[in-house]
Amino acid sequence: MTTENDKKPVIGISCGDINGIGIELILKVLSDSRILDICTPVVFSNNKAINFYRKSLPELNMNFSIIRDSGRVNHKQLNLFNCWEEEVNITPGIMNETGGRYAVKSLTTAAQALKEGKINGLVTAPIHKKNIQSAEFSFTGHTPYLKNLFGVSDVAMFMIAANMRVALLTEHVPVKDIVPHITREHILSKLNIINNSLKRDFGINKPRIAVLALNPHAGDEGLIGKEEEDAIRPAVREAKQKDVFCFGPYAADAFFARGQLEKFDGVLAMYHDQGLIPFKSMAIGEGVNFTAGINAVRTSPDHGVAFDIAGKGNADESSFREAIYRCIDIIDSRKEYDEQYSNPLKKMSSRFVANAVDEKISEIPE
Repeated sequence: MTTENDKKPVIGISCGDINGIGIELILKVLSDSRILDICTPVVFSNNKAINFYRKSLPELNMNFSIIRDSGRVNHKQLNLFNCWEEEVNITPGIMNETGGRYAVKSLTTAAQALKEGKINGLVTAPIHKKNIQSAEFSFTGHTPYLKNLFGVSDVAMFMIAANMRVALLTEHVPVKDIVPHITREHILSKLNIINNSLKRDFGINKPRIAVLALNPHAGDEGLIGKEEEDAIRPAVREAKQKDVFCFGPYAADAFFARGQLEKFDGVLAMYHDQGLIPFKSMAIGEGVNFTAGINAVRTSPDHGVAFDIAGKGNADESSFREAIYRCIDIIDSRKEYDEQYSNPLKKMSSRFVANAVDEKISEIPE
């Protein structure tokens, strides 16, 4: 018999850097008891770390059920899985090796639970890319770590908000090292991931994807850069031949300034700041980072550890709350998509609708 608890997704939450704002954000969001109406949260941290930050937020009222198996949760309460038992010195606002080490403990424990299907989705609190480095953990962030854990050849860092979805070709790569990554094969891989994600994770039947140029003015036909002619434009042409509805390359400044964004369901930016500056400018308070390309759902807020305000009780939890909502939405969207395409009659109906829509869509000028 199906119960209400069976319908609620179990959402794992990693605590991030214990000296950053992660635990504060978690407590603020989970203090609203209505969260239990839509999901069952499992925080991967430590009860002493949680209590340390609860003392600075006396107005918040909540209780955790301590669990020893992340696959056996209490659906009527907030759940806390202790990732470590030892005493840890917490120093809010200080970047040190301790903060990084326990951020990794939380992340790896939660991610393993995600991989094993013990939780339905994962929301990760911010980590600092410098202090997480060790002989055992040499990744530059959540996205490459999850790519490795799930054993996939490629993933996409997908920034999502109500009014935009921006994916990155290159993530945390120094600007001087970006050009070697601008290849036809790399672009095609990202476009396939974006296209599949927009369909399965966001319910968009025939997604339209814009591809940004690398150089100013899209290279001016090779005058101020050849990447557009040598790699980006050929990749767009080839992707179209493989039924990916994409266009470009567009000069990045004009694309956002002239409202071109509204014509597309997703955007592929060539490098971090090209995509993140307009995204964060337009998605204030509701931006979410989503890892597309793995067979699991992981989201996070679109900001960092914020050491400058850690422990002061004034961190804005809006993006973290949105990350939980988005995680739930994507889980639901995938379930609906998979159920639809496992039913041959529904699949035929969907294709009929898609063909009818295709006949009415005129190609957007580049």
